[in-house]
Amino acid sequence: MNIDCAPGLYYAMKDIVPLGAEHSSIGNDVELAARQMGYEISPDPMPEEIQFIRSDQYSFVLQGIPAVQVIDGVKASDPKVNGLAVIKKWLTTQYHTPLDNMDQALDYDSAARASGLNFLVGYELAQQDQPSAWNKGDFFGTTFGPKHSESGLAVK
Repeated sequence: MNIDCAPGLYYAMKDIVPLGAEHSSIGNDVELAARQMGYEISPDPMPEEIQFIRSDQYSFVLQGIPAVQVIDGVKASDPKVNGLAVIKKWLTTQYHTPLDNMDQALDYDSAARASGLNFLVGYELAQQDQPSAWNKGDFFGTTFGPKHSESGLAVK
């Protein structure tokens, strides 16, 4: 699980976007944790950005290991906040710039709640007797998983 970008920093969210969860059994763990934390699950709002293969968890995928990254949802708790607009503005004006620092407006309560979700997913994964498995027929499992079958990684 990739948690290098903590979701929830910019506004209180009603939902999360688990990038890559649909490819493996990790999706079930994310769904359970989201339900426990009161989050809805939404699809990637910017699929054209192909974030799943552009972020740190993809190094694991290339080694045949299922992975996920939970990012900000676009449904804000406050109906006056357009979450997608907030995210897009931040990506184009602050992300990886000198303005991407602790002086920007941050919602620490929302980030703490989202961190709880990340903890629950990671904890659940750590308690399992078997490693996460690729979903049967999944592109990433078919492409990268079989060469690792000797190491115990499974295709579900």
